[in-house]
Amino acid sequence: QGRLVESGGGLVQPGGSLRLSCEASRNIPSISSMGWYRQAPGKQRELVATVTNDGSTNYADSVKGRFAISRDNAANTVYLQMNSLKPEDTAVYFCNAVRPGPVRVTYWGQGTQVTVSS
Repeated sequence: QGRLVESGGGLVQPGGSLRLSCEASRNIPSISSMGWYRQAPGKQRELVATVTNDGSTNYADSVKGRFAISRDNAANTVYLQMNSLKPEDTAVYFCNAVRPGPVRVTYWGQGTQVTVSS
């Protein structure tokens, strides 16, 4: 069973930075897109950023210019550098990986809490 393991969440003051990491297990073959989603209390899960295996990126408007997603294909790892954090960025952040094919398979991490508060 493929797994995604996240790390890097925590408590940070407004204006601060955090870096999230997510490593996909080696038994997940042919990953196309990897990304990050987040879910705040009482809200639906929403897209934060995605990156394809050729480096194409996509960001939510709310994080453009502040967050940067990157990927190490050799290490099956995706990163999210979060700068200029705001209280409204507080959420559980989930890593996501997609394996395309006749049956598309989506993998999710367990989530890591990011809290932005003074």
